[in-house]
Amino acid sequence: MKFEVLTIFPEIIECYIKHGVVGKALNKGIAEVKIYNLRDFTSDKHKKVDDYPYGGGAGMVMQIEPFYKAIMHVKEDKKPKKLLLLSPQGRKFMQKLAQEFIEENKGMVLICGRYEGIDERVKAFVDEEVSVGDYVLSGGELAALVIIDSIVRLIPGALGDELSAVEDSFMKGLLDYPHYTRPEDFKGMKVPEVLLSGDHKKIALWRKRQALKNTLKNRPDLLKNLSRDDMKILKELCSEINKKILEGVYEPVNN
Repeated sequence: MKFEVLTIFPEIIECYIKHGVVGKALNKGIAEVKIYNLRDFTSDKHKKVDDYPYGGGAGMVMQIEPFYKAIMHVKEDKKPKKLLLLSPQGRKFMQKLAQEFIEENKGMVLICGRYEGIDERVKAFVDEEVSVGDYVLSGGELAALVIIDSIVRLIPGALGDELSAVEDSFMKGLLDYPHYTRPEDFKGMKVPEVLLSGDHKKIALWRKRQALKNTLKNRPDLLKNLSRDDMKILKELCSEINKKILEGVYEPVNN
């Protein structure tokens, strides 16, 4: 099975895969790990991969261009592969999901973010977001290694122990809101106008709504101990969703 990793810190991946079960599997030829440095896909002479977030806020946001170019590059060989974005907002990675991935018998592209987040529009070019747990990491590299290690164990001829699941709660109790940075318009995908408005009150409300919307959609089990204002927004979101279901825009989801 072939794993391809997109990262700005290839040395983190390189160091780990030389050892243990993964290292043995690579030596046997039953697994392959290829690493791409996202800085090699920049058009900036300084190989810059991040910029200040639209709408203001702390930290830097990774730009879409390096991700897009790297993704297009790994797709050139036309072989079946699953593109996974490592994100705390994704589907929870557990042993059952590892089994699903290996049964699909596709190569895997693991996309690692850093800093405050990545431009939301990167998600248009991936198959799925995956999270390794309800805690915050400095980047996606450790998550990528968790996934590689756990899946390699399931390849016939590789040895390993069961993956132990460790769960924590999110610091803010909710999933994140979408992040955007330059360019303002990428292939027709535009940054939401509210983030360009300069109205910090409207931006804060939009971000709160998006965080609650993401959590309601992906991890409703996290919707606990909400404030009165959060509950008001949540009720509005539920009302909007129910209206769209009645209009036939959304399909009801049975959990």
